[in-house]
Amino acid sequence: MAILGTLLKNGIRLRESLEQEYSAPIELQKNVLKKLLIKSVKTEIGKKYEFDAILKSFKSEGDDFYNAFSSRVPIYNYDKIYEEWWHRLKNGEKNITWPGEIRYFALSSGTSGASSKYIPISKDMVKAIRKTGVRQILTLSKYDLPNSLFTKGILMLGGSTDLEFNGTYFSGDLSGITTGRLPIWFQRFYKPGKIISRNKNWGEKLDQIVANAPKWDIGIIVGVPAWLQILMEKIIERYQLKTIHDIWPNLQIFVHGGVSFQPYKKGFEKLLAKPLIYMETYLASEGFLAFQALPDRPSMRLVLNNGIFHEFIPFNEQNFDEDGEVRPNVQTLQIDQVEEGKDYALLITTCAGAWRYLIGDTIKFVSKKENEIIITGRTKHFLSLCGEHLSVDNMNRAINMVEESMNVSIREFTVLGLPQGSLFMHHWFVGTEDEVDQGEIMRQIDENLKELNDDYTVERRHALKEVKLTKVPSVLFYAWMKSEGKEGGQNKFPRVLKGDKMNSWLNFLKANNIGIS
Repeated sequence: MAILGTLLKNGIRLRESLEQEYSAPIELQKNVLKKLLIKSVKTEIGKKYEFDAILKSFKSEGDDFYNAFSSRVPIYNYDKIYEEWWHRLKNGEKNITWPGEIRYFALSSGTSGASSKYIPISKDMVKAIRKTGVRQILTLSKYDLPNSLFTKGILMLGGSTDLEFNGTYFSGDLSGITTGRLPIWFQRFYKPGKIISRNKNWGEKLDQIVANAPKWDIGIIVGVPAWLQILMEKIIERYQLKTIHDIWPNLQIFVHGGVSFQPYKKGFEKLLAKPLIYMETYLASEGFLAFQALPDRPSMRLVLNNGIFHEFIPFNEQNFDEDGEVRPNVQTLQIDQVEEGKDYALLITTCAGAWRYLIGDTIKFVSKKENEIIITGRTKHFLSLCGEHLSVDNMNRAINMVEESMNVSIREFTVLGLPQGSLFMHHWFVGTEDEVDQGEIMRQIDENLKELNDDYTVERRHALKEVKLTKVPSVLFYAWMKSEGKEGGQNKFPRVLKGDKMNSWLNFLKANNIGIS
């Protein structure tokens, strides 16, 4: 068991896993915040918001420490923290929001805004991501797996490790930043290797992996579902195989993240000869927030003792406006104040200099006792033109129900909210190569959403008068992403399109002779 054996020798990471399992969540989080404040007390942001004064409150019992922190430090979204602080990091200034200088920036997928966001990645964050990744690997000991698996290759399909450098800082996909700094012991297992991983041309990189596929004995694959599915299809086609297991018979685990796997699962499993173990991760550009810690659970365990302090804002109309922007003076909650079954927008404070940062995701606790969460959507990807409050989780589940009832595979989908006179409509676009009745798919999606969401049911009787659906070849979803400079790596197609991106999508479809009237 080469991988596990190597990791288990490093006792500190095992101790950290046990610490979270047997310690009070609020105490773990209090300790994390204290460490972050101590380390940043002499930074520019630390001086402005008097971190030294906040730290004195940690001597008191109860919530004094949190009241001091949340009352002094404002909530930031990306635009606000970039304009006030992070642009100075890009100019090479030191000790701004984190000690020292920031040499690496992760480019986000840009699904919420018009362009990529530059997220600072400190040396401490790289270490934190690596440590959480190791903790997830250690959870493999809870599965009934053959020892031989841990000597097999691990294929990680990410962005290029050949980062852009402008003379001051490096920038690129987070997977490219972290993969380029893999520990030496891991490199013997890692595929596609240093040379191929440096390739910036996504199409060429896939072709190189396909060419080398017969040389590798892969046991674990890691990446965004859409891109790995495309890769496996290319391998199967190139070598005239029935399934991916004809070339990688020892493939047993798929570690995925970045987007819900549920809509991809049916099509993905057509490429397999035997079931895989699916392990979900919550690795955002801002940090490694959670991972699937227990077998056969669709939820992930929030990481509470590794450089990230979490806060939670109930995701409702009292706290967020119709554009998904947080309202002034909202009440934020700590880990011990949340409730199961409710949607929360996530704020994070990190060891890369994000402070009370609205990451843009919404989550729901399914087990408060074990800090188990699921991702339910994005603050800006909820569709609520007239009070229908449609979440990405609702959409994913409705699509999955259609796939099961109609025995079809829907590779991608997105939804547009549009005015219709004085009322409103939803226009769905689904990517599938199966012969299907568009009207029947739309009818079933509509009925499924009524079953899943009471607000949607009400608005379908009143303001939301029409729902439409257009079938689109799956390749066009990926072609549009390429045209937007969002091909490969951690990039994924937005489930709700608004503003400029909606117009770009509609114009792209017209240019490809897809009727959308």
